[in-house]
Amino acid sequence: MAKEVNLTEELKKNFGFDTFKGNQEAIIKNLLAGKDTFVLMPTGGGKSLCYQLPSLILDGTAVVISPLIALMKNQVDAMRNFSAEDGVAHFINSSLNKAAIDQVKSDILSGKTKLLYVAPESLTKEENIDFLRQVNISFYAVDEAHCISEWGHDFRPEYRRIRPIINEIGVKPVIALTATATPKVQHDIQKNLGMLDATVFKSSFNRPNLYYEVRPKTANIDKDIIKYIKSQEGKSGIIYCLSRKKVEELAELLQVNGIRALPYHAGMDSATRTQNQDAFLLEKIDVIVATIAFGMGIDKPDVRYVIHYDIPKSLEGYYQETGRAGRDGGEGQCITFYINKDLQKLEKFMQGKPLAEQEIGKQLLLETAAYAESSLCRRKILLHYFGEEYEEDNCGNCDNCLNPKKQVEAKDQLCAVLETIIALKEKFKAEYVIDVLMGKETSQVLSYQHEDLEVFGSGQGEDERTWNAVIRQALIAGYISKDIENYGLLKVTKAGHAFLKNPVSFKIVKDVDFEEMEEEVPMKGGAACAVDPELYSILKDLRKKIAKRLELPPYVIFQDPSLEAMATTYPITLEELQNIPGVGAGKAKRYGEEFIKVIKAHVEENEIERPEDLRVRTVANKSKLKVSIIQAIDRKIALDELAESKGLEFGELLDEIEAIVYSGTKINIDYFLREIMDDEHIDDIFNYFKESESDSLEDAIEEFGMEYSEEEIRLIRIKFLSEMGN
Repeated sequence: MAKEVNLTEELKKNFGFDTFKGNQEAIIKNLLAGKDTFVLMPTGGGKSLCYQLPSLILDGTAVVISPLIALMKNQVDAMRNFSAEDGVAHFINSSLNKAAIDQVKSDILSGKTKLLYVAPESLTKEENIDFLRQVNISFYAVDEAHCISEWGHDFRPEYRRIRPIINEIGVKPVIALTATATPKVQHDIQKNLGMLDATVFKSSFNRPNLYYEVRPKTANIDKDIIKYIKSQEGKSGIIYCLSRKKVEELAELLQVNGIRALPYHAGMDSATRTQNQDAFLLEKIDVIVATIAFGMGIDKPDVRYVIHYDIPKSLEGYYQETGRAGRDGGEGQCITFYINKDLQKLEKFMQGKPLAEQEIGKQLLLETAAYAESSLCRRKILLHYFGEEYEEDNCGNCDNCLNPKKQVEAKDQLCAVLETIIALKEKFKAEYVIDVLMGKETSQVLSYQHEDLEVFGSGQGEDERTWNAVIRQALIAGYISKDIENYGLLKVTKAGHAFLKNPVSFKIVKDVDFEEMEEEVPMKGGAACAVDPELYSILKDLRKKIAKRLELPPYVIFQDPSLEAMATTYPITLEELQNIPGVGAGKAKRYGEEFIKVIKAHVEENEIERPEDLRVRTVANKSKLKVSIIQAIDRKIALDELAESKGLEFGELLDEIEAIVYSGTKINIDYFLREIMDDEHIDDIFNYFKESESDSLEDAIEEFGMEYSEEEIRLIRIKFLSEMGN
């Protein structure tokens, strides 16, 4: 066990954070106790910290095995920024020359280096194995661990050699980390790394701040995308395409349309690729158009939208790629364009591969199609895929929940599906079950003589889309399960057998027919705010200037939430600056002076009374709540639903909204008012406030007596203050 340490103090000292996120503390304690640790944590959950902090606390050097050169450089830069010592983190990979490698080795042997990043290919080199044998290794971290499994979406055969090499160098605790893994992949990883006894830490895969939407891919897709990006002025976004050719074409098209965009794919020479990636991280451009070669572990916290031009090959890939949006907890919009033809193309690509691999690939594509075509809550489907049950009926942040489709009773259809699966002895996949239900005499059905079964043709009254929806929603409801190991054979669960004995109501939402969908589906936009927008924008400019001078991504200096907190509490000394979330002693020392100077000048010029007695922490979180309320109102989410989703009483939500409009932010709640009040009632109260001497609620209630409720009066007062005062 490591020496007794106060983890919270270490966190504050090294990274400037006051509290751990989620399971971080428990994971770190487990690793410090010398135990193998398996971490499943979605992108943005703070995976890197789980090995970065222990590496600084323990004696020796931690070896981090990571698949991408770009990611290593990124992480090493970030670590050096948190520390005053440049040698604290290094990487060894094919991009370094002999002199650079010698420098790295001398820093490691002198004990300066706490973290060494290596690619699996470099780890297998004889000279590196010999060198690492001389090093005091504290532990091994295997990042992006899903690369070990051929069921994962990024299978890399060299990852399977990690365990034998660890045994050769010297056994130490192992921490494996991944942001996406179905239960099947999880088992595969542990088996391969020889860590079946590891303590498993599983965080929820739910990213509540991400908005998911699937749109039909029409002839107007390019126009749609350009219009959308222009509505997101100044925000960073990623567009994923499946082919390199499409990446090049689209990047050019965006440039012609005045959008600052660059391409990125594996076919470009590595210097150009690095240059384009850096331009995105340093905010010289707004949009990167890329194949999936881009972004594994890209540590840019403020990507505001991820667009999929083509549907990805698997839901895991989709989750990983969309997960690059909104890693700072702010807004993140994930928009996917879908047409079934794309999936057929992907299936063709697989034809030259071994049969088992084709089958795996096909299963993964079917899951993706189910996700795209379903009218169920997108979050529910995604989380179910990763073995997690999402209890809410409406997540309030995906296209299907914001525009719910009508539910229809499907009790009889579910009984028919369950009876058919049982009649087929649970030995067939969904497509085959549907063929039998619909009475299709395919060659396969005839060869098994299943046209003689009683259930054959029992489902001719419904179309294929309905049967697909019944099966998908029965899977999520737990009445049937899919045997992934055996290419997706359907089985009836205990709950399914109970349902057959005693059927209860089973409502489904019909799938979307993307071929028939309307062209115009408006894409949603969003907004962000700080309490002092003027100072916030001054601080952003300063951050950009410093970033340019130091050739660093702006967020490495301070993240948006930190700037927002500065524009809320006006810190004017280094000590006060250290109270801002995300600003540690190291950062304050490195960058603080210039920020304090600007804030001080702004406070003096505008004669601002600083809220010195405010403890920064609560304000920062408050401001985060306010931002998310403003964004939800921009998305026209009903206020009663919004209150419920934030765990607030309706009155408490109105308190928050009043604070927002009183601080000078304009919002528009007309969409909600029209739902609950008549126009003349709205005008009645609005005109009262127009003529009244004060905005006192008591006076207004007295004036209207029992005519209107307190809530109605408060809502109209909000409308009035926003329109007239801001």
